[in-house]
Amino acid sequence: MTEPSTTHISPAHTTTDAASALTWRGGRLYRHGAPHRVLSGALHYFRVHPDLWRDRIRRLADLGLNTVDTYVAWNFHQPREDRAPRFDGWRDVERFVRTAGEEGLDVIVRPGPYICAEWSNGGLPSWLTGRDVAVRSSDPAFTSAVDAWFDELVPRLAALQTAEGGPVVAVQVENEFGSFGDDHAYLRRLRRALTSRGIRELLFTADGPTELMLDGGTLPGTLTAVTLGSKPEAARRLLAARRPDEPFLVAEFWNGWFDHWGKRHHVRGVESAVDTLRGILADGGSVSVYMAHGGTNFGLWAGANDDAGRLRPVVTSYDSDAPIAEDGTLTDKFFAVREALGAVGPLRSPARLPTLPPARVPLVHRSDLLAGLRAVPAPTSTAPRPASFERLGLDAGMVLHTARPRVPAGEHRLLLTDVRDRALVFADGALLGMADADAPELVVRGTGDVVRLDVLVENLGRVNYGPGIGGHKGLLGPVLVDRRIVQGWDSTPLALQEWSGGELAEAVAAGPASTRAGFAVARFDVGTPADTFLALPGSARGLVWVNGFLLGRHWEIGPQVTLYCPAPLLRPGGNTVTVLELERLGGVLELRDRPELGPPEEYVEEFD
Repeated sequence: MTEPSTTHISPAHTTTDAASALTWRGGRLYRHGAPHRVLSGALHYFRVHPDLWRDRIRRLADLGLNTVDTYVAWNFHQPREDRAPRFDGWRDVERFVRTAGEEGLDVIVRPGPYICAEWSNGGLPSWLTGRDVAVRSSDPAFTSAVDAWFDELVPRLAALQTAEGGPVVAVQVENEFGSFGDDHAYLRRLRRALTSRGIRELLFTADGPTELMLDGGTLPGTLTAVTLGSKPEAARRLLAARRPDEPFLVAEFWNGWFDHWGKRHHVRGVESAVDTLRGILADGGSVSVYMAHGGTNFGLWAGANDDAGRLRPVVTSYDSDAPIAEDGTLTDKFFAVREALGAVGPLRSPARLPTLPPARVPLVHRSDLLAGLRAVPAPTSTAPRPASFERLGLDAGMVLHTARPRVPAGEHRLLLTDVRDRALVFADGALLGMADADAPELVVRGTGDVVRLDVLVENLGRVNYGPGIGGHKGLLGPVLVDRRIVQGWDSTPLALQEWSGGELAEAVAAGPASTRAGFAVARFDVGTPADTFLALPGSARGLVWVNGFLLGRHWEIGPQVTLYCPAPLLRPGGNTVTVLELERLGGVLELRDRPELGPPEEYVEEFD
């Protein structure tokens, strides 16, 4: 059942616990009893190198913010079910929270378990969504897994609440659930899951400012926040009609937007963004700027959108046209937002961090694609049909499928009936072409003998928003030669996101190189490590590692041209860039001192 649109919340239900830092009454927000306004900025620890966390947090403080908010990406901490969640190194969310507190900022935590965030699978582990499970619902198959995850995560967050001397002042219940479903029993269960594990600070939900979304995603007794890119006055009126006692809190103000491969680079004009921000702040409104600093979808963590059945993968950069750019640069939007927030005084952070000087480095082709991939040991599954990523326990990367059908003499139709998302198809080692949902058909020439058929399937990103969350990857439908199904497949998972120096060395050593695709290496020396931006002119599509760290995906269709390489990934002396090129390798790696994210397009997300 849905919550009545005229629900009134009495003062007795305005806080989770008497010790909570944030409370409200009479439409106003208070911090430990004093009038307060949350001025927050989104910054995700999983999108920023941990050696740069403090730098980026200080830049948020320089922006005039008093709070930082972050999602917690479950799949980042526990990519495999058979391994315990990790909270060390880059995954040390507790250190991130403590660092924010040391810099004088409050912290809002948004633990999901679903986060969207243009992050792979919306933060849900693919080992969970690969099952027959109703995600984001009261399905015990889903909630039991969430309980186990929250048993690990939530006590760590509870120990960092203000009541315990930490900086955490608020925790979000789920994330924009009203855009997805209406299972209020699930939301109530999540709220209990938080409080029963020690959360005593302010709890809130966040949804788009429409009746439909608020009906689906809000809970009596829990503060209602909204997410928006424009029209704050309309959102304020809607919330005032539904929750007259509650303060106006915009949990996400979209002052920029993310990008998809093959589209233009989304930007939000400074004047447009600041005008909307001023409308939010009017009459004591509180805000979280999304993103204040976007960071990078390192590795293969970028998500995707499902656009009427067409996959729209998100690019490696998550710059989001934020006030603090992907590399930490303070933009024109930064200074305009800072003025709107009323910040004064000197900046602690430089406007821009040092960069390496521009350079061009030879990119040397070392091994061909299939030979390089096969050189890295991996278990192979044999079955009548191709194994999906999920059957192989693979979250991201590629799968190499091999079959040996007998093909009669002459040309025949080769049809991949359901490939998710993109496949390179080879016959006896020769490339036949590329297949995807838009072009699933190729031609194979037979002689009457057995043909070795190799299909290299690439996952371009798991859907992070809407009913497509949890969709499977791989060769999901039969492969046909004319009308006959090809049976008997060897399926080898290529866990590229887990590769490091050892695997890359094996792949590179599998030469010689005789085709246009495969593994290539560029080497350069550095005196003092500094930021740089990598470009691959002449190369078509593939992946880039820096000193064994998977930086991300490159693709000539843009809009993104350069990949941001932060200084901590480099070392004094020799550095190695390894490129896995899937289509056409260029001959040079460029180190640039400025990003190139593509031709801009003004974009503002609005709700009708």
